[in-house]
Amino acid sequence: QVQLVESGGGLVQPGGSLRLSCAASGFTFSTYAVSWHRQAPGKERDLVAGISSTGDNINYADSVKGRFTISRDNAKNMAYLDMNSLKPEDTAVYYCKMERRWPTWSVYWGQGTQVTVSS
Repeated sequence: QVQLVESGGGLVQPGGSLRLSCAASGFTFSTYAVSWHRQAPGKERDLVAGISSTGDNINYADSVKGRFTISRDNAKNMAYLDMNSLKPEDTAVYYCKMERRWPTWSVYWGQGTQVTVSS
């Protein structure tokens, strides 16, 4: 049974930090690319950061470059998003996504975790 369980969200003051975690089970995690996405109320879900299956390729949205860091631990089937210097505009529900295109296309989404940046 495939499961993606996110954790680490919460309320933080501007300038603060949070670490989001995504625990994967039920599939071969090391063969999937991981990405984090976020969706604010009334807005579309946007890509925040992505990392390849081996961790060699990483990309970030311009809005989070220099503040957020994506990482993964294939031995533990875990993915992370470290978020620093948080701003109110970072407030959203954050989702982890796993995707593989070979040998067959396969996508899994987590249930989302709320991040609220407010004083």
